[in-house]
Amino acid sequence: MSKRARSPSDDAVSDLSLYTSNSITDRSSKFIAYYSPQLSHQHLQELPELSSATHRIAAWRKLSAQRSLGSQPIYDTGHDDDGEKLAGKTLEKVLVATGSVGSIVVARWYGGVLLGPARFDHIRKCAQDAIGKWRTESTRPAKQMKTQDDPEKKERLAATLKERDASIAVLRELLKQKREQDSASPGATPQAKAMHYGSLPLTALMKLEQVRDATIGWILKEIEKAEKVEQQNILATRTAPSPEEELINLDIGLSEVNDT
Repeated sequence: MSKRARSPSDDAVSDLSLYTSNSITDRSSKFIAYYSPQLSHQHLQELPELSSATHRIAAWRKLSAQRSLGSQPIYDTGHDDDGEKLAGKTLEKVLVATGSVGSIVVARWYGGVLLGPARFDHIRKCAQDAIGKWRTESTRPAKQMKTQDDPEKKERLAATLKERDASIAVLRELLKQKREQDSASPGATPQAKAMHYGSLPLTALMKLEQVRDATIGWILKEIEKAEKVEQQNILATRTAPSPEEELINLDIGLSEVNDT
């Protein structure tokens, strides 16, 4: 592929995963790989720290929206040699061999000495190193359970749950009033016990938040049902004649009979 024209990128990458390999130096040439499961290869090539690199070799492997006849996933792959002939294909093969999805760039700073086929070994090793760091990080239990020890998030969730409890109490009382209008024997509303959320682990708080949201959704649906019943009763009352109206209608009917 021909050398690609570049433009500066202002997009922030701090919130996305970016994994950097250890550098390899050979006869004054330096190689470093950058791998990301989310960022595009163009974004990686435009990283400020790579602006002085002689080559920014790229490859990508993304999940395609298409599917094979056997429902097997299909991947869109490609590469950019960026002036280093055959280097992009070398990177693409690393992504396929490791089963990695994302984009990878190997930057080379040319040191003035031709390295021959050795440069492909350096490109391959840097790429494998960056992907290996991502794989290690993504499978580390401490990474997966990081949020369990987040005191700020626990405090926020505890406050949110108290607000949810207050909302549920108000909605329950409203539902009770709606149902009492349609029932001759009003029922008592159970009093919820106050919860001490500060002593619960984060995982429990997260589950409770889901439960509270589901409870609010259920009460709202019940209120809607009760309001429909209330409207039906109002309509039925309006269309049915009162006892006085029934007597008047009866008198009119008798008078008509006597006149005949």
